[in-house]
This record gives sequence, structure tokens and C-alpha cells, in this order.
Amino acid sequence: MNLPFKRVISLFAAPALAGLLAFSVQADELKEIRIAVPDLSAGTQHSGGGIVDVLRDQQIFEKAFADQGIKIQWSFFKGAGPVINEAFANGQVDLAYLGDLAAIIGKSNGLDTRLLSASARGVKQYLGVVPGSGIKTLQDLKGKRVAIFRGTATQLSFDAALASVGLSEKDVKVINLDFNAAVAALAAKQIDASWGSSGLTALQAKGLAELPLNTKDLGGAGSVQAVLLGTGKFVDAHPDVVAKLLKAQQQAVEWLTQDSNKDAYVQLVSGLASYPPVILTQDLKDQNLSEVFPSTLDPLFLENLQGKVDLAAQQKLIRKPFKVTEWVAPELAAAKL
Repeated sequence: MNLPFKRVISLFAAPALAGLLAFSVQADELKEIRIAVPDLSAGTQHSGGGIVDVLRDQQIFEKAFADQGIKIQWSFFKGAGPVINEAFANGQVDLAYLGDLAAIIGKSNGLDTRLLSASARGVKQYLGVVPGSGIKTLQDLKGKRVAIFRGTATQLSFDAALASVGLSEKDVKVINLDFNAAVAALAAKQIDASWGSSGLTALQAKGLAELPLNTKDLGGAGSVQAVLLGTGKFVDAHPDVVAKLLKAQQQAVEWLTQDSNKDAYVQLVSGLASYPPVILTQDLKDQNLSEVFPSTLDPLFLENLQGKVDLAAQQKLIRKPFKVTEWVAPELAAAKL
């Protein structure tokens, strides 16, 4: 289902001349594109990691729409996916870069969103434990206090990891903490373990945590996917703008998927997120950027995303499962991406 971006553009521009003129008028009236991102930074700057940091650093969207006078408004949310879904519901954002669970919850709860592209795949998650706790496996977590950020991709990742060894959240004592609070709680030994992203390696470097396993050790079970979503209202009203944005995004994708840029990427994200570079270096040591950041909605990506939807329903994180193929923006779906 891969599709060259030139073909995507032509599909968005396919309507009759009258339709094109109408879309041009609407695009002229558009003054701002509002994009929401979970804020992963531990400092005063904002960081969404991955493609977001590259887009902002290189001002790719800003340059792409400068000739139309369309401004790009980036909004970063410490509350991550749950708060961004609220912003979607309140009409405060047009697009969002989101992890899989938050995107799935929004869609299941009736938010009119459209799946526009992948933004990451196979992102590792880690089990961090108190040093000397003796916790070495997921089975060792039974009855233990484990911090996860509910409503985010981290929760679905944890559930998938547990399911891979026949466990569920019912087997542990889940403590709902955001990313920074979970790290602080683990360092203070207020919890037994935390399930989260590469930020946990900072605690390991300081001797404040052990990382007995990650999702790669589990054969990929629990790895995270991320997506770019648009509201149905925005996508329907501005198909030409969406097409132009996807084409511009590809500049960042091409830079990111060149493994020769790994060191530059590590320095970029570390600087914005106020993390020591060793965290990302360690996280990516056994992964190529070309494996993580392709943007195509290819069959394998959609199949894995469908698996996440089904798991979320099974774990009762959502009430209504749905078909991922029906989530894809109609213009893209018609192209059989």
C-alpha cells in the first residue's frame, strides 16, 4: 500500500475545476495550521522527539506555507494524549502527532479524526526497577507497584508486554503517573518499577534504576507506533493544504531515515529535551533511524496498528474497536496506500 507522494498530491488535487477553485478560496482564507504534540521535554524548551523536532528545527512547514501567509502554531502538552484528545474535541487543534493508544482512544470515543501518516514505529519501551529489587522479568512484577501514564501509548505498550507473557494489569498495582513524575518516584524508591521510554536510562546511568528488559527483548511486544492525525473538518475543508503538508513532511522523513544523521539527530533532540545525549545514543544503538521513521501507511504498519486497536478493546481501554483501514483519510485510502 505504499504510494509515492507525487501520487498522493495528485489524488488530493483530483476534483473538478470548480472544486479546485473552491478549495483555493478556502486555502486563501486559512490563516493558521494548529498542530498539537505531547511534550517530552524535561526542561524549559519543547520537544516531541522524532519527526516533530526535525520539522521545527528546519522550519519545514513554516517555509512551505510562507508564500500563502499561513502560520504554523505548535502547541505542546505535558498532559500528552488525553489532553490533546480534549483539544481535538473542543476544536482547538487541526492536526496532532500522537502515540498509538491516545489516537485509538480518540477515534473509538467518536472523535472525527483521519489517519494521515505514520510518524514512528518500533519505538522501544523499558522496564525500570529499583536497584537490588530482584525484579528481572515481567513475571516478577506480580503484586508490585508499577508506574505507567494511563491513556498514553505507554499504557498500551505495557499491556502488550504483559500479554506476551500471559499477564495483565490486574496482576500488578498500577500507579498512574506522567513521565517525569514516574522517573522521580522511581528514583525516590516510592514505587517498585516503571514502564516507559528511553528517559529511564538516565536513572540507570546515575545508579538509581536497573533496566532488566525492553520491548526488543520481548521480540517487539509492546513497541510503540505513532501517527499524524487530522480532524475530519480540517482534512475535508483543506485537502490541498493537507497534501502540501504531507509533501513538506517528507523532507523531514528523508533526513531522519538517513542513518548518517543519527548523531545529529541525537544532539538535536537531547538539546531540546534537556536529556543527556547518552540516553538517545543508548536507546538507538541497536536500531537504525531508517527502521523507525518511515511515514508510509504500509500494510505492515496498518496491520500492527489494527493489532493495537484489538488489544485496547480486549484490555477494555476502549469500548468500540474499529477497522484501521477505514480510519485512513479517504483520499489516501482510495489510493490503496
